[in-house]
Amino acid sequence: MSEATARPIADFRRLSPSLPGQQAPWLAALREQALERFAEHGYPTPREEAWKYTNLAPLLAGKSFEPAAAIDGAAGLAIDAYLLAPDLPRLVFVDGHYAADLSSVSALPAGVEVSSLGEVLRRSPGEVEQLLAEPLPDEPRGFAELNTAFMSDGVCLRLKAGAALDRPIHLIHIARGGERPSAAYLRNLVLAGRGSSAALIEHYVSLDGAQALTGVVTRCVLEEGAMLEHYKLNEQGDGVYHFAGVHVRQARDSRYASHNVQAGARIARSDLHAVLAEPGAECVMNGLYLGRGRQTIDSHTFIDHRAPHCVSRELYRGVLDGQSRGVFNGCVTVRQEAQHTDAQQMNHNLLLSDDAEANTRPQLVIHADDVKCSHGSTVGQLDRDALFYLRARGIGEAEARAMLVRAFAGDIVQRMGVEPVRRRLDALIAARLG
Repeated sequence: MSEATARPIADFRRLSPSLPGQQAPWLAALREQALERFAEHGYPTPREEAWKYTNLAPLLAGKSFEPAAAIDGAAGLAIDAYLLAPDLPRLVFVDGHYAADLSSVSALPAGVEVSSLGEVLRRSPGEVEQLLAEPLPDEPRGFAELNTAFMSDGVCLRLKAGAALDRPIHLIHIARGGERPSAAYLRNLVLAGRGSSAALIEHYVSLDGAQALTGVVTRCVLEEGAMLEHYKLNEQGDGVYHFAGVHVRQARDSRYASHNVQAGARIARSDLHAVLAEPGAECVMNGLYLGRGRQTIDSHTFIDHRAPHCVSRELYRGVLDGQSRGVFNGCVTVRQEAQHTDAQQMNHNLLLSDDAEANTRPQLVIHADDVKCSHGSTVGQLDRDALFYLRARGIGEAEARAMLVRAFAGDIVQRMGVEPVRRRLDALIAARLG
């Protein structure tokens, strides 16, 4: 066993008695089983196909990310810079722990229950046993197992049948770091009852100079006719390593829309897995990744069509500068019983420097014979003809380049229905372009 693998195992043996929900035998056993799997396999390496382009050496070379403890001073943090809108209900987590003094979740509509997962696990872990005990897919192996072993907090959002959120819920995750690199393992649970609707924003940020690891798993279950708009915005700094998995299961006539924006962290890995389990389900995946410096941004998606008459639409775009690397690996599987599937998948990449790199692999695996499916990808630089057109009309070169990049990324931004998120991204893209 390598030293890098042994460190979190030793941390678990020391910290496990204080983890929330350990009084429940089923949860203690679940944590132990996850740790055993991690001890057997360790961290993934580039020798594995799913991690071929993502080298974890900068993360594992001599650094020890110890799970952060809850602190009393979180109330003193200034969070105004992270607010998308002052009137949105919000839950704030600092180094993986719920900060009640910074949160505001009052006046939610009837039928909507939102709470800290840590509080649920301490009070009544049996309420979420079914959602936590269901096995996760294999990816991202290693980090998903550590998340199950160490998960200490997150959001638990439950919508009763017919409930509707009139405003998005904003989850703000702040990595403070500290004298030593720290780790935060978050688990988010979303259960959308029959005919319910909601929007959820996961927002990840970090303080200047923070050295941290963020491991998060979000599980969403949509019952018949439910609708969920799910936003994820990663703005963490270069000293942070971010590994996330989103696992979605959709019932009949439900609609799930993912808007995944990766603009931060030294290494950011995002795995999105959606199962369209019953007829009439619709899944939309929109993604934007913005790389600079020596960032690696790795996006893996998997859409599993298991029932007939389902629809999926996937569009990911990457803008890569400096020596950054963008990875897109998307797979759409259509099972034999999923006749009349309508699936489209596309990935486009824009390279702004000679040293930037894009690795793209869209895939279709089709076992049915009455389907309408397509996929494709592109990698290129700014259109010289378009640049010349703008320059010929008196626009400077820098502004012309910025206009074209904004238009390229804006195709994803304009698909987002929450205006405060669009404003945040417009400002982020403008800052990246100088």
